[in-house]
Amino acid sequence: MQQSGYSPRLLAIAGLFVTCLIISNITAVKLISVHGFVMTAANVLFPISYIIGDVLTEVYGYAKARRVIWLGFGCNLVAVLAIYVAGILPGADFWQGQGAWDEILGAAPRILLASFCAYLVGEFLNSYVLAKMKIATNGKYLWTRTIGSTVVGQLADTGIFMTLAFGGILPLGVMMNAAGTEWVSKVGYEILATPFTYLVVAWLKRVEGIDFYDRNTRFNPVLLTD
Repeated sequence: MQQSGYSPRLLAIAGLFVTCLIISNITAVKLISVHGFVMTAANVLFPISYIIGDVLTEVYGYAKARRVIWLGFGCNLVAVLAIYVAGILPGADFWQGQGAWDEILGAAPRILLASFCAYLVGEFLNSYVLAKMKIATNGKYLWTRTIGSTVVGQLADTGIFMTLAFGGILPLGVMMNAAGTEWVSKVGYEILATPFTYLVVAWLKRVEGIDFYDRNTRFNPVLLTD
């Protein structure tokens, strides 16, 4: 089937994707401990962006997902720049929150670079693997490609982020423990969400009248045309 235009449902999904991404990058500054396992607070919301990415690619195809991924990157960049500018503006004489602002929102350039690199590689791998698996399975066994693509995408995302952000700062054992915990928890998140993913995908395919296969798609991630 041919891809549809930018329906209100596609725009809403894109908006939710961008929202999850920006909030996750802000909350990632906090390290939390769950039953002794260390991870970032972004784990609460960030895995949803991968679920949304699965839905986008499964229903609308890789080309549409690619545009949303770049949209998320651009919006996140705007948010980072806005927070940076707000941070360097002189505060009012009576305002005492600059220290807290810098500690929470004044992320180091290294953290931001790690986040941007991990996001792009992880999301594009996730979308690419799902699109290719859909062709290989002839559209059957949705769970194999939603989980399989997440395993690959989140492995790259987590590995790149932890290495670039904390390599040489955290002890290797701590960093490996945090990376492994994050990866397993994100994949587990995807597995638990599989029934909901099935419902959303089936509903969208029905109301949109589309079930796209990327048989003739150019998978170059920097292309912005279909």
